[in-house]
Amino acid sequence: MNNLQITKSLRYKSSSVFFKKYIPFAILLIFFSYDADAYIGPGAGFAFISSFFVLFVTFLLAFLSILVWPIRYIIRTFIKKRSGEKTDVERVVVLGLDGLDPALVTKYMNEGKLPNFSKLKEEGSFSPLRTTYPAMSPVAWSSFITGVDPSRHNIFDFLKRDVRTYLPDISSVHIGNTKKTLNIGKYKIPIGKPEITLLRKSQPFWKILGDNHIFSAVLRVPITFPPEKFYGVSLSGMCVPDLKGTQGSFTYYTTDKNSVGKHTGGVRVLVERKNNIIESHIKGPENSLLKNGGEMTIPFKIEILNDSEAILKLPDEEIKLKKGEYTDWKVIVFKAGLGIKVQGICRFLLRSVSPEFELYITPINIDPDTPAMPISHPLYYSVYLSKMQGRYATLGLAEDTWALNERVIDEEAFLGQAYKYYEERREMFFNMLDKIKKGMVACVFDTSDRIQHMFFRYIDDRHPANKDKDTVKHKNSIEDMYKKMDELVGETMQKLGEKDVLMVISDHGFKSFRRCVNLNTWFHQNGYMHFKDGGTGGEWFQGVDWSKTRAYTFGLGGIYINLKGREGQGIVEPGEEYENLKKELCEKLNNFQDEEWGETAICRLYDNKELFSGPYAGNGPDLFVGFNVGYRTSWEAAVGKCTDKVIEDNTKSWSGDHCIDPRLAPGILFCSRKIDADSPSIMDIGPTVLKLYGLDIPKYMQGKPLINNV
Repeated sequence: MNNLQITKSLRYKSSSVFFKKYIPFAILLIFFSYDADAYIGPGAGFAFISSFFVLFVTFLLAFLSILVWPIRYIIRTFIKKRSGEKTDVERVVVLGLDGLDPALVTKYMNEGKLPNFSKLKEEGSFSPLRTTYPAMSPVAWSSFITGVDPSRHNIFDFLKRDVRTYLPDISSVHIGNTKKTLNIGKYKIPIGKPEITLLRKSQPFWKILGDNHIFSAVLRVPITFPPEKFYGVSLSGMCVPDLKGTQGSFTYYTTDKNSVGKHTGGVRVLVERKNNIIESHIKGPENSLLKNGGEMTIPFKIEILNDSEAILKLPDEEIKLKKGEYTDWKVIVFKAGLGIKVQGICRFLLRSVSPEFELYITPINIDPDTPAMPISHPLYYSVYLSKMQGRYATLGLAEDTWALNERVIDEEAFLGQAYKYYEERREMFFNMLDKIKKGMVACVFDTSDRIQHMFFRYIDDRHPANKDKDTVKHKNSIEDMYKKMDELVGETMQKLGEKDVLMVISDHGFKSFRRCVNLNTWFHQNGYMHFKDGGTGGEWFQGVDWSKTRAYTFGLGGIYINLKGREGQGIVEPGEEYENLKKELCEKLNNFQDEEWGETAICRLYDNKELFSGPYAGNGPDLFVGFNVGYRTSWEAAVGKCTDKVIEDNTKSWSGDHCIDPRLAPGILFCSRKIDADSPSIMDIGPTVLKLYGLDIPKYMQGKPLINNV
């Protein structure tokens, strides 16, 4: 099946399923419902699209695509320009295993536990893969996508700062309100579409493939939201929000008064058990259709049947809950008014019935069957996948690490969730491999990253997070995950032909995260940061006296100078004063010691100007912190907060990390062919794919092809 046939097949299957399932309902909806668009503000980062509107557009696009595909086929056949040389490569498969570590891969291969990785190494090649500065997933995967460094693709962290206010925002996407609204009574109806803009710069290498008539399928690669247009299909990955517009907010209901309060990553709701009945509501996104706003909610009632079972009663459905078992994805519908509704999907987990009632709800994902925001290209691709395999996780950071961090769920529940999402991704991936016989398939699996974050303490006996926690039951979780990834590699290899090329990559490696470093505290203690009225401030620099503050940190590894003319209240003069301050901080923090543990906490600071020369260099930190193995930015420093101690133990379940000196956290590269480089970089993958297809490498790309004899 060629790529034009694949595209036609996807469209036909999507539209045919639509005809069978939805046309009867659509006819009724035309006469009995009112549909419009609404928008929830930039704080929530969410846009409404009514259910019927999405389904109607999906049908229309699929139908039109079927009508015009012969014309497109003729155009592609007779007007076919392609740069470079011809090659015999038919398919390139890039399998991304986020966070897989070269040292652990080598260890398990040497122990005979990863036979497929070992086979791939013997038949082709294996090497550590240099990551980016800093060694973070959004940064590194953006370099994979574009073949350039952060100063050229503009992603330096998960967060970026508003230089005027010092407040954070997500680094990869801007979501803004519609500019005009129509006021009718208590409603304010938006006119036009909300602004959703990808902030990553440069172009994906698969756009270049498409310009040369090479089809690509790109599944869950980070920093692809909102999706871009190209010749192929894509499903967005990391940084897709949940229905509330956050990067993932769980809800936890309990009768335990001692466990209720504000918690990172979600909310705990106190409920009361009357006889065997519990009543509450599910909180949804803000309703900006109303002038007074407020959260939309869905009421529910729970009837407890016995010590292990209950019935969850929603307005339109009753769901059987069994203790310790996740439900399937359930559709929940929020009503905004004027006939407008938005639906998401979530899973429910009954944690306990007695002595205390405990119910966990995953973050409410955007429903791929009726997406409230654009999460795929073309629009109908997410719907197609949903019809083919059932509903699936769409949240960029779907595995709920904060629920485990906050001990709302335990390790068993987290693993169950992570592997459910893994199986969903696996089915998508092999679905594309079976359909695409020529072209590029790229798919990133997050399971490897999330499990190492949350289970690294099990392979580090001296980790502070082991105190008062189980250290035996899940001791093999990381090893088991590597074996699972090995099975995935083996299955992939079985589906490849002689003219196919496989690359297995990770964006960075993994190390233990034992100790937290708060440089805001160090800045305060050493006179670089000051607070009003002698206080110590709160999150997001609350209480900071910017008229006296010269340096600050937030996010996961950058130091910013309070530069005059750039920051809203900057005081450090550009030029000599700025350069001298950076030099001074480097002298004091290079080889910074953890006196309590007798270890080096910071290897060195890297000056932005040493690393980068691209047009967006100024959007990144002024200095990058190269932490030593075992150390990372503290949880408080990451949100702009100052604490009492500069260095303290990390006691959270999140016990492994990679936001350290990038030289200490390389990723992996396995390739079914021999590579021609001693120290490959993640920026080299895109150019290598282009070279495999005989295409010219754009001059702006910094990466180099790793295979020259194609």
